[in-house]
Amino acid sequence: MTKNNSRFVLEDKKNDFYYHKNRSSLNITFNRVAFIFFIFLTISIIFSIHLTHLGTRKDNNEISNNYDLNDEEFYRADIIDRNSEYLSKTISSIDIGISPKKIIDEKKLILNLKYIFPNKDYSKVKKRIKKGNFFYFENKISDENYEKLMKLGDKSIEPRENIIRLYPQKNLFSHIIGQIDNDNNGISGLEKSLDKDLKNRKQPIKLTVDSNIQYLVRTELLKFNEIFKTKGSASILMNIHSGEILSFVSLPDFNLNERKKIDDKNFINRVSKGAYELGSVLKPFTLAAGLDMGIIEPSTEFLNLPKSIKCGGFPIREYDESIPKNLTAEQILIRSGNIGSVRIAQKIGGENFKNFLKKIGVIGNVNFDIEEVAYQNDFSIGKCKLATASFGHGITTTLLQLAKGYAIITNGGFNVNPKLTMNNNNDLTKKNKQILAKDVSEKMVKILRKIVTNDEGTAGLANVDGYEIAGKTGTAEQAIKGEYSNTKINTFASIFPSSKPEFVFIVMLDSPKGSSSYVYNYRNKEGSFKGTPFNTAGWTSVEVAGQIIEKIGPILATKYLQVY
Repeated sequence: MTKNNSRFVLEDKKNDFYYHKNRSSLNITFNRVAFIFFIFLTISIIFSIHLTHLGTRKDNNEISNNYDLNDEEFYRADIIDRNSEYLSKTISSIDIGISPKKIIDEKKLILNLKYIFPNKDYSKVKKRIKKGNFFYFENKISDENYEKLMKLGDKSIEPRENIIRLYPQKNLFSHIIGQIDNDNNGISGLEKSLDKDLKNRKQPIKLTVDSNIQYLVRTELLKFNEIFKTKGSASILMNIHSGEILSFVSLPDFNLNERKKIDDKNFINRVSKGAYELGSVLKPFTLAAGLDMGIIEPSTEFLNLPKSIKCGGFPIREYDESIPKNLTAEQILIRSGNIGSVRIAQKIGGENFKNFLKKIGVIGNVNFDIEEVAYQNDFSIGKCKLATASFGHGITTTLLQLAKGYAIITNGGFNVNPKLTMNNNNDLTKKNKQILAKDVSEKMVKILRKIVTNDEGTAGLANVDGYEIAGKTGTAEQAIKGEYSNTKINTFASIFPSSKPEFVFIVMLDSPKGSSSYVYNYRNKEGSFKGTPFNTAGWTSVEVAGQIIEKIGPILATKYLQVY
């Protein structure tokens, strides 16, 4: 009995032992499952928070200065080109500031910042931290660096949202678009002249310019600025019927996104603000005035022309001694004769010639989309003023006004106003007022074409196959301290295609120099040669214009010739 009882008790204990052991195993399994569930739940919560953070770009360091793009105080309408490419756009941006009063460990903060922004000057950063005032550390931060900074969890790093005006094309339209100040007010270009409209309208403002053409023109001008070592250059491409400007380039230019104050006068807008004595490119207006008044014809002869004359004690000479003494009015322009131009102007008369130049917009003040236009004082035109003005000296004008003048004398004599902004209500079939005699344009275009095609002409390098370029060169000496110098303004004003004129294209080089290494390829005959023989428009501006027209011509032919 005793043994049996002992076995029973032992078995009871054994059973109790196994019972307790099995219960303990169940508890451990349950705790593990709960723990794993908790880990996954925690990860899910963290991941969700991070996704929310990425979506809103906010964390415990709340972004202050939240601006609404629809806020009237900060809103400005977008500016686009004729193909709806953005030229100016208002967007929100994140700037990163540092609040020194919230810094816990300055050494750790500096080390972290150096890792993300290794190129900063941290001696300056430390000085600003010592001052104890909030300061901006990085403007317009990238998404990647923003995330790196937020992961630091440093309360002294404060993101702040701002509204900025972005210019995606950078330098490409700097003189057209202009700039705004820190108070969102336009201070130059279209940003200034259209300031009220940009703040009040919701739809983008569309311009007449074409970004692709602008890029090609600017690229070539930059290249030839290096070749001819110019001080600067400029060009304008305009439809002669509508006045719509497709390209408007002035060099040097500037990056609008940098918003720097520019005091250097060399950055002047050379198309509409710079007023120059442009030389012989004004001679076509002398001939056109005579034709318009009916006092001469292209075949009118001028006999026994001297090689030089004096006016006010100063000599007026032919630039080329080989010019014959007997010339027709047409030949005077083709060969760019100075004395012949004076004789034509004398037939016209001083006041008549001045009124003609005013009528076609070459002198006087002009209304334009931007305010950066040259103001021109009125002047009296006596005998000597008439003589020098006849061949483009003694009076100043702008490339913008020159383009208008060439458009009018070649478009059938219709008035046209250059413009940069697109008018959606513009009826292209509605003609402007005719201000010149009907046949003036036909006669002028034929003569301008001969300047490019004839051996006696000065613009043979612009005879690009297929584009029928017509035009006139102008080589003018710049006046420095009241005296003419050897520093030149070289210009070529062209019209094309001459069979049915559509475009005026002008190229001006400021202070060019000849190139000893540039290779010229003749366009109107076989052969090539190296080095600039003369620092004249025929060897500089004409070559530049020809190279540009070759590149932009296909775009113009396919996109614009059939539009107008």
